[in-house]
Amino acid sequence: MTQYPVNMQARPEVKAFFDPQTNTISYVVKDPNSTSCAVVDSVMDIDYAAGRITYEHADEIIAFIEKQGLTLEWLIETHVHADHLSAAPYIQSKLGGQIGIGDQITVVQDTFGKVFNEGTEFQRDGSQFDRLLAEGDTYKIGGLDAFVMHTPGHTPACMVHVIGDAAFVGDTLFMPDGGSARADFPGGDAGELYDSIQKVLALPDEMRLFMCHDYGPGGRAIAWETTVAEQKAENIHVGQGKSREEFITFREARDATLDVPKLILPSLQVNMRAGEVPKTEDGKPMLKVPVNAI
Repeated sequence: MTQYPVNMQARPEVKAFFDPQTNTISYVVKDPNSTSCAVVDSVMDIDYAAGRITYEHADEIIAFIEKQGLTLEWLIETHVHADHLSAAPYIQSKLGGQIGIGDQITVVQDTFGKVFNEGTEFQRDGSQFDRLLAEGDTYKIGGLDAFVMHTPGHTPACMVHVIGDAAFVGDTLFMPDGGSARADFPGGDAGELYDSIQKVLALPDEMRLFMCHDYGPGGRAIAWETTVAEQKAENIHVGQGKSREEFITFREARDATLDVPKLILPSLQVNMRAGEVPKTEDGKPMLKVPVNAI
């Protein structure tokens, strides 16, 4: 198994922002020894029925960063989200920073470029993002070292970002009582997801894990932080040493019962463009609704 440059002595400061409309948790991750920070998995607000986009959630993050006197260096997307729209370019326009995503975004762009019948003007090379990150790549937030783990299964471009003693797992894992994410989207694979989860669970037991989503199973309060040790002991889908075969059988059966996410059509169109809303030939923002395509 790959040896990653884990540094459990570095402890970033993490501020969470919960969006109740999409059950998404965004994060501001700060270097404790400087004013440098990153934003992970931001959310742009949309009233899909009305075709109206607003920025209340992003503005809350911007206000926090400005109030704390922080310098935004990175806007990280753990994957191409299918349940919310990224606010990365909006935040970037206000505060700067680079937008980063996994290099397998090109696979997602190729797949959904066809679904949405995008023309040749839609680049499928990931050039909409400032940096494409591959397995094992590193970057810095101030003096804080970060590295990425490629964790496909939910989508081909999923990455876990490890920053000191904190790992931002995207949709690879949920809280222990929530289990794991679905693996039935185009390019998803339950076996790959199991393998990716094992990579996460091979990190040190004390590693803090931060979720991208939480739905409060059983009516409990929304939560987003756990540890590798807690996941190994208590995760209802992979804990207690559940086998790959057990996981695949369960995951595929469960996925067959799940509804399509309500915001999948606008989310994919926007997020595969690094958060930009597609436009018509005359420059008007416009979303498509392909019929019987997903």
